[in-house]
This record gives sequence, C-alpha cells and structure tokens, in this order.
Amino acid sequence: MKKEENTFYKFESLSDFHRVFGLQKPLHPLISFIDIKNMQFNADGFPPSIVLNFYKIAYKIYVCGKARYGQNYYDFGEGGLVFTAPNQIFESPDDTAHSGYLLLIHPDFFLSYPLAKKIREYGFFSYAANEALYLSEKEKATIMAIFSIMDEELNSRIDDFSQDVIISQIELLLNYSNRFYKRQFITRKAANSGVLQKLEETLEAYFNTEKPSTQGIPTVQYLSEQLNISASYLSDMLRSYTGQNAQQHIHHKIIEKAKEKLSTSDLSVAEIAYQLGFEHPQSLSRLFKTKTKQSPLEFRQSFN
Repeated sequence: MKKEENTFYKFESLSDFHRVFGLQKPLHPLISFIDIKNMQFNADGFPPSIVLNFYKIAYKIYVCGKARYGQNYYDFGEGGLVFTAPNQIFESPDDTAHSGYLLLIHPDFFLSYPLAKKIREYGFFSYAANEALYLSEKEKATIMAIFSIMDEELNSRIDDFSQDVIISQIELLLNYSNRFYKRQFITRKAANSGVLQKLEETLEAYFNTEKPSTQGIPTVQYLSEQLNISASYLSDMLRSYTGQNAQQHIHHKIIEKAKEKLSTSDLSVAEIAYQLGFEHPQSLSRLFKTKTKQSPLEFRQSFN
C-alpha cells in the first residue's frame, strides 16, 4: 500500500483488510477470524491511524516484555481483549512482536438479529486501548473455546445454520466479556482508588472556582480527559464501585454543593444555580427535587 498523505487509512471491507495485511481472501464477506501471526505488514507504509468499517475484537499476547496499563503492569501477563466499534480511529499497528487473534465483524452480519441493537449496549466497545480486558488463565480458556467454535464454523461448509451458530457465539463472547470486566473492576479496586480520589479532587476543584459560572456543569467528557481514561470506562468503573454512572456522580456532587450553600448562606436559589453551572434556576430545582424529594426552598426551611 502506498503511503497516504491522509492522517488515517479507512478499511471499507474485510476483503480490503485481508489484502492490506497479506492474508488470503476471507471465507465470509461479513465476518473473519484471523491468526495475527499470519498477518504481514510494514508499519512504515501506514498513516499514523486507521479506521475500520466493522467491529474488531482482538486478543493480543505481547511477547516483547510486559505491556503496561497506565503506570502499572497488566493484571495478567497472558494478554488481553480489545474491543473496537465501527468508525473509531485508533493507532496503526507497529512492528512490536505479538501474537493472538482478530475477530472482524461487519455490522450487516447482525441484520435481522436482536444483537444488531443489543451490541451497542456493551460499553467496552468505547473503551481506550489501554483499558483492555486482561484475562486469567481460566478466563482465557473460556474465550479461546468460543473462538475455536467460530473458527471451526467458518472453516466448515457454510449452511443455513452457520450464521445462527456464530451469532450465538458472539453474544456468548460479549456476555462473558461483560462478566470478566466486572471482575477486573473488583480486582483493580485498590489500583483504581487513586482514580476515584482524583475524580473527587477534580470535581471539588471545579466547583471551588469560577468554572461553573463560565463553563457550565462539568461534563463526563471533561472528567475523563482530566483522568486520562475514556468516558465509557469511567462510567462503568463508577457503576461497579458505587452503583452510579459518571453523570449520576456529577449530579450527586451538585446536590451536595447545593445543600451546602442552602444551609450555610443566604444566597437565593437562582444565585446558587448560577454558581453551580445552571443556566436556568428551575433546572437545579428539578434536579434537586428528583434527588431529594424536596425543593431547594423546602430543604432550606426544614434545615433551619
């Protein structure tokens, strides 16, 4: 492939992907299971980023030293799963030695199946690459067994039942991945306590400045950027630990700050709303009543 002036290269089809990486044509036009060691590419021939027009589920084993997650080594040294949704931009492959498998699935493969809609509910397709799912030996065996069934199905004679069988295996893979991510949040609780502490410090610092008045309520995207993690991973991590996603966590902080101001100052509800980033006082009143079952004024009166 000639080096493009564009900053990314977009793969429109599985056949295009197979061609660029020196693979034989896919056995099915909408789904492909690839052994990474069979891929041939020269990183110098690629733009810095690539975009896929299909889902990618990659299990990679890094064989040149241990890969890292932020400032820490991965939970398990065997490797991990990375999930990518269509039209996401990510870094082009490099020449680092690694092995593993790729499962590529065009969205059209799910047409007429409930999974076409349900797959959007799996938040890990929006996680960053360094938020991969790192597997224990037992978990790896489970994932490899599912991969094996799909690989065998694709390499056997494709019949009327093939798509049903493969779809069911993909859904099983996603459900197991959901379970294993929940385990990962639990086993990383100590490591992630620093993230949670920084989240609280970031929110506290935000509300203690003029930012709410000038920039509005902090967004989930703003917090994720401050913490250097993806918005989806932040929400799922918080939900695992606190039962609330990132947006709900922000609302909880707003209610705390509103209660503080209502009980320690003579500021009007409108002034408090403005200081907390609301454009309209009634927006704060609605949120406050939803969360506390009282209006701001009722809270102030009951407090006094």
